Amino acid sequence: MGGAFTKNGVRWRSVDLTGIVFGGRMPGYARAKRRKTNRAETLYEYLDLVLENRIHDQVLRFQLANGFEPQGVLAKYLPEDKASRGNAVRMVWRNPYVGSDAPPRHRLPRDVESVRIASCQLQARAVSDFDEFMKQVEYFVDVASDYESDFIVLPELFTLMLLSAEEQELSSLEAIERLSEYTPRIRTRLSELALSFNINIIGGSHPTRMPDGDIHNVAYVCLRDGSIHAREKIHPTPNEAYWWNIKGGDSIDAIPTDCGPVGVLIYYDSEFPELARRLVDEGARIIFVPFCTDSRQGYMRVRYCAQACAIENQCYVVMCGNVGNLPNVANMDIQYAQSCILTPCDFPFARDGIAAEASEDVETLTVSDVNLADLSWARAEGTVQNLADRRFDLYRIEWDKRVGNITQPLGDDERSDAAPAAMPSREATGHAKG
Repeated sequence: MGGAFTKNGVRWRSVDLTGIVFGGRMPGYARAKRRKTNRAETLYEYLDLVLENRIHDQVLRFQLANGFEPQGVLAKYLPEDKASRGNAVRMVWRNPYVGSDAPPRHRLPRDVESVRIASCQLQARAVSDFDEFMKQVEYFVDVASDYESDFIVLPELFTLMLLSAEEQELSSLEAIERLSEYTPRIRTRLSELALSFNINIIGGSHPTRMPDGDIHNVAYVCLRDGSIHAREKIHPTPNEAYWWNIKGGDSIDAIPTDCGPVGVLIYYDSEFPELARRLVDEGARIIFVPFCTDSRQGYMRVRYCAQACAIENQCYVVMCGNVGNLPNVANMDIQYAQSCILTPCDFPFARDGIAAEASEDVETLTVSDVNLADLSWARAEGTVQNLADRRFDLYRIEWDKRVGNITQPLGDDERSDAAPAAMPSREATGHAKG
């Protein structure tokens, strides 16, 4: 009985109940009516004698010792209880963590819904063929699986290493075309790894030729249930568009996983806050941001926007980038990255809004647990409640139902083609940066 009271007490505190009321047995009552001394004729007399320690009742004494207060009696409460003559004492336990005069609050429990995430800060290295490249990827997937991670995320354009297997450096257009030829093998191999190692793989991104002939920058999300989801980069950078002729995708949707919906925003997309808001409105609580940056200022643009995304949407954001360089491979001349797992800024989370962070420009695997239940608490009862406090009477975002998987209308204004981006002021032999 003591263990039951302890467990229930912990549970009642966690949901912030003000107290518990129940009927407590009084098994010494029938015997007390037959006593010659300290005889109890009524229920109230018996209760008074127990409280004065003149009569011992093993059940009532235990309850009193555990902080329960008697609040009268309950006649004919349990007729089959012969020792108590069917009666009971009305007992009350008051939660010391909730004021009795405080107005009632419907609070969410602070439960644990843990997800383990691994961010792979991958070193660019020369490889002789596809199999050697995949050995590098498999190594980190294996390590993340050994740590019982639910997700591992790879960097944007991590497959550029495959170009080091070419006999000579290819032009920008030749390189992107050559990479796109690996698409079926990349999809198949990542899916095999996800199944073999029982882990969900966020496959960075890979240039892919679409059925209409355009090249898109696509993240292949291979889940451990065998499903494969493709998520396109919506906004190519000016360099991507110019040097590689990469086009933007036209759909942005959350992905259902065994850990709940997640979202993917490839590098530049993280700098457009309306995309993250859409993913969160679709239920995503974790947003993965694979990126590829060559300089600290480029990295910091992504980092600041990712942290803002975590705060604005009260979600977790996982960044993952490349490090190192490769000779004779366009776009792998220099890299800068400091992969990290970012959180909202509130009491349940890490002090600086950083659950885990890699060292700068070092190949490593950053692993951390995040508690999805903390997000539910923050959104309902946090110091600030960004999602709940939106002013829909003043503003809203609407999506064009005619494009991709998007299902909501754009509104009154028709979509218009974006003006062509200004040509980057880099030499004709320059490189695209994701």
